[in-house]
Amino acid sequence: MRRKSAFAVTTVMVAAALSACGGSGSSDGKTIKVAYQKFGNFIGADELFKKIKPVFEQQNPGYKLKLIPIEADENSYYTKLNLMRRSPSTAPDVAYEDTFFVNSDAQARFLKPLDDNLKSWPDWSQFFDAAKVAGQASDGHTYGIPMGTDTRGLWYNKQIFAKAGLPADWQPKTWNDVLAAARQIKSKVPGVIPLNVYAGKGVGEAASMQGFEMLLYGTADKLYDDQTKKWVVPSKGMGDSFNFLKTVYSEGLGPTPQQALDPHWSDNVAGQELPKGKLAIDLDGSWLPQAWIPGGASAWPQWSSTLGTTPMPTQNGQAPGKVTMSGGWLLSIGARTKQAAAAWKLVQLAMNKENSLFFYVKATQVSVRKDVVDDPKYVEGNPTQKFWTNLVSVTQYRPAYSVYPQISNQLQAATEAVVTNQGSPQSAMNDFATQVKQIAGPDKVEAKS
Repeated sequence: MRRKSAFAVTTVMVAAALSACGGSGSSDGKTIKVAYQKFGNFIGADELFKKIKPVFEQQNPGYKLKLIPIEADENSYYTKLNLMRRSPSTAPDVAYEDTFFVNSDAQARFLKPLDDNLKSWPDWSQFFDAAKVAGQASDGHTYGIPMGTDTRGLWYNKQIFAKAGLPADWQPKTWNDVLAAARQIKSKVPGVIPLNVYAGKGVGEAASMQGFEMLLYGTADKLYDDQTKKWVVPSKGMGDSFNFLKTVYSEGLGPTPQQALDPHWSDNVAGQELPKGKLAIDLDGSWLPQAWIPGGASAWPQWSSTLGTTPMPTQNGQAPGKVTMSGGWLLSIGARTKQAAAAWKLVQLAMNKENSLFFYVKATQVSVRKDVVDDPKYVEGNPTQKFWTNLVSVTQYRPAYSVYPQISNQLQAATEAVVTNQGSPQSAMNDFATQVKQIAGPDKVEAKS
């Protein structure tokens, strides 16, 4: 019922927004509409498209580039974008697409395959092979060009650590090391949040990817077994991950449930909690500095001297000793576009070396282009960029199947039950297993003890 209500409200909001911006734009058929998220600290895509708008229009006489920044949190952005795609009059020609929606959106026929375009695009050879797969659906076709990737790990406040008697060069080797540091901070530095691990439906995919999956993939288990082609639930690693969340929230080592379930919580972490010294350890992503660099939404000149970074350790320190997850966003062309050639020109322009570098710097993204990684400007102004880029060597990815978004929603609900004490780790895992069986089918699910 809650999702239906939210969906209905969002539908009204989108209709009003589209009406306000004139629906499909000019009637000459030569307007290229590009839709992307602009929300809170995330302004990198908006700055990129504002930069290339006059260039595109100069290079393509008679064409106009219509920017459609969608100011919404992550979950609402997906909903609004899909609502736009259902009508030819509002469907964008080019859209900013999260990699984990490629399969579902390709199956819904929202996206145009780009295989023929890529054959004649010289820049495609500069993209790392692992990144190219991010835009590929299970049907073998490529539906998006990666705009960069990301990695995840631990940010920590060195000033708070000094007060707690913890080392400035912190290098936890196990989950217990992370919990021990959080407990020491709670004891020695009252008034700050010792440890943030995202959970709950409010923060959307952050609860699944930055939170739970960063735990699960540090155990002996994963969410999906690529060999058996089955979703793995329940499992020992999953139970241990739920228990870790239980420990953090039941011992008061994390944010309050009210904070954690706020849809703006991830934005608040980057914009307020970390800059104001209210949070000691944050399990989060490589992109956070986009809020703090000059021109960012929460400019913070001292961030690089105040914060340290360290990998999230595996559960018991087992090889490879650290865990990270990668995702990222794509530029995709809408299947409904009547200007496919012009839309492809826009994608090429946005994703050339110069503009890719611009976006990586503005959005603090990890580069997926070889020529950009070798450019000295890539690490200028961001002392942590090399750290986050080096984590790519051990990174893992979400199961990019069409049912993943639904399964992720249920995982968010399961973590919410644990952190609000509405369910035990065991009951949350059992409920999650039931939901996964209904979504994927019982024959596509296996349990591991």
